[in-house]
Order: sequence, then structure tokens, then C-alpha cells
Amino acid sequence: MPGPLLITVAPTGAETAKADCPQLPTTLEELVTTATECQDAGAAMIHVHVRDGEHQPTLDGGRLRETVAALRESTDLVVQLSTGGSVHDPLSDRLKVLDAEPDSCSLTMGTTNFGDDVFLNPWPFVCELYQLAQERAVAPEFELFDLGQVHALSRLLDRYGLPAGGKVHVDLVMGVPGGMNGTADALVAAVRDLPEAVTSWSATGIGRSTLPVMLASLSKGGHLRVGMEDVITISRGVPVESNAQLVRRAVEAGALAQRTPMSPAAARELLGVPARAARTA
Repeated sequence: MPGPLLITVAPTGAETAKADCPQLPTTLEELVTTATECQDAGAAMIHVHVRDGEHQPTLDGGRLRETVAALRESTDLVVQLSTGGSVHDPLSDRLKVLDAEPDSCSLTMGTTNFGDDVFLNPWPFVCELYQLAQERAVAPEFELFDLGQVHALSRLLDRYGLPAGGKVHVDLVMGVPGGMNGTADALVAAVRDLPEAVTSWSATGIGRSTLPVMLASLSKGGHLRVGMEDVITISRGVPVESNAQLVRRAVEAGALAQRTPMSPAAARELLGVPARAARTA
């Protein structure tokens, strides 16, 4: 029988402006409300980018720690912080993200042309970030934007071994201008070449590739990342109302594939994240 479905929600990102998308959760209060709604809808993990008081992307350590604490107090979700930040953040600040002690962190396996910008991830930085995650027992989610990064993951694991929790979880980020196409063919090629050490994988379709990637991932037995970081329309010309709307759509698609949403506790086991004490609230 098909296994449970891990649904990760990426609610904010660093690219979309609040002025262009007022429903984007950019304040801590909005983010906590979104996280609660998305857990209720079927999400088990949240991928977090933080904004400042002007709704601009920030890697401020105090805000990151405050965000992690608030999400843990209000939800049972696996809290994953982005170490990518925005394309303009210096590498030194991105390493400090782990000081906020998240359950998980994103770890992009190479440099990518990101539209007109460059998302910089030089090899020495990748290695340093991975070793830091191992030392602090933070579960990395390896973000793969193209096939070269799929092969770079093999190189990294061969050199430094498995994450602290013993599990290797990958997210295929598809449809970014400059990365691999958001198509079933590209997904099949990437999954074919994943290292044998990979224990689970999900896929993310950016913009108009959201639905093709979602359906291809389900057909190959993968998991899903959805959210307003990746798409802000629910259909052509129709704005997304909330991140929970996107999570509910993923749940409905999963149901067609006979996949039920995974609980946060099950997600922790899947990802090699230590169990957390139950909330009293």
C-alpha cells in the first residue's frame, strides 16, 4: 500500500513583496497563525524564511530564535529554517542560522542562476554548513535545483557520512529559471540518480510547474512541499487565499494516490529528528 505523505509548507520565502501579496505571512503573528492552520490542514513540517519590521527578508538571530520558539509553542510541526535566506545574504550570516537551534535546515547543494540573480552556494560553504548541521544534530534537507547538485550530494555524503539522525531527506526544487525544468521527465531523471543513501525525497514545483511536479512526485512515491514561497496563484489568474488552501489541495491530491497526510511525529521519525515533548497548551 502507498505510504503516508509528508507535506511541508513553505509559507513566505524571500522573493515576494508584502505589498504585491498582502496575504503573505510576514509578521510573527501571521506566521504562527499560518502554521497552526497548515498543521490542521495536514502539514507536518514548515520551511521558514523570516521578515523584519518592514516585511523585508532578514537573518537576524534574535528574530530567528523568537520564530522557532513561537512555532514550537503553538504547533507540533517540524521547524525547518532556511539557510538560503535571500540571494543577497552573505555566507557568514547564513551559517549563523543554526544558532537558532531549528529541528531542520535547508542545505542547497550548489550555486544556481536564480532568475536574474545568483544563489551562491560554493562547495566549501556547503561542506562547512553540513558539518555544522552534523555537530548540532540539525536534520538537513538537501535542496537540489539541478542534476549536477544531485551528483554533488553523493560527493558530500561520501566525504562526510550521514547526518546526525542517520536519515537523508532531499527536496527537488523544480521550475526555477536557471534550474531544472518543472516536468515529469526532469523529476524522473533526478530521482533515478539520487544516491542510495537517500531515505526520503520530496518535490517542489515553482509557479506554473506546481501541479505537474505535484502529480509527478505522487506518481513516483515522493513527498510534497507546497506554499506561497513557491506559488501565489491557485489557478491561472486566481490568487492564493492562504497557505492552508495549498496544503488542502496537496492533501486532496494525495488522497487520489491513496496517500494520507503524515503527522508531525511520523515526520520526525522519517527525517531523523529527535522527538519533542508534547505541548501542554
